[in-house]
Order: sequence, then C-alpha cells, then structure tokens
Amino acid sequence: MKVKIVLNGKTREDEINSDQLLIDYVRSHGCYSVKRGCETSNCGLCTVFLDGKPILSCSLLTARADGHRVETLEGLQKEAEEFGAFVADQGAEQCGFCNPGMIMNAIALFRENPDPSEEEIKEYLAGNLCRCSGYEGQLRAIKQFLEYRRRGGESCE
Repeated sequence: MKVKIVLNGKTREDEINSDQLLIDYVRSHGCYSVKRGCETSNCGLCTVFLDGKPILSCSLLTARADGHRVETLEGLQKEAEEFGAFVADQGAEQCGFCNPGMIMNAIALFRENPDPSEEEIKEYLAGNLCRCSGYEGQLRAIKQFLEYRRRGGESCE
C-alpha cells in the first residue's frame, strides 16, 4: 500500500507493507532517535509527534499516519537542544537511552501546558522508562527550564 507522510517537514510517498509499524517507518528514514524498547507501549522510547501530539510509534501502524505530519527529535533539534542542556546540567542523561523519548514528552508538556504543577510534570514523565536516574534529575531539569523560560531566557542562577 502507498502512504504519503510529512516526516520532519519533508513530504514522503512510500510503498509499505500493511502491517508495518510507524517506528520501523521513521527509522527506515534515518530517524534513529526513535528507539525500540518494550514494544508494549510502556516505555516511551518510541515517542513521536503525530500532528503535534505525542504518540507511541511502536503501537501505531504506518498506514494510520497516511496523510498526517510526523515529527521526531531529528525534526525538533532547535527546540530540543535548549531543553537538553538543562537535562545534561542536572545529570539526568546518565546512559542517554531514554533521553529522546523523555525530551519529546517534555516538549509536548511545554507546548500544552507552559506552567505545569509538579504533579502535572510527573504525569508527563510517568510514561517514560528510565532505569538510571529515578526521574529526579529530569524533574529538576524541567523545573529549571520552566523557570528559565519565565525569566525570559535568563539564567536562574
């Protein structure tokens, strides 16, 4: 079957198998930030944006993305780079495997709720598996980044 997908701003028309998962489609186009983890929609490593909303690409058929816009971390470098510095500053990227999915969900949080409570931040982090850090570093990074934004991009120190 043929699909037409806007992947990271570039329109692609491809012939796919009807059972192909979106994770395999984006990875076949060089989007290696999208990782295969649990394959049961529990770890968040395969998070992408479908029409601006975070979804788990390991549980969505590519055919369902036909006619839609898909964004991966590769397509959001500028947005991700700024927040990623805060993640690194807090030591929350220990092995780095979960970072792309975590950053994708953090970007979704920042877009949907520019002033979240700590509980709302934890809800966004809940779907992301991180075995290294216990999430405290990510939580601190998000809080620090939000404070940075509130100050108009000025350092919080």
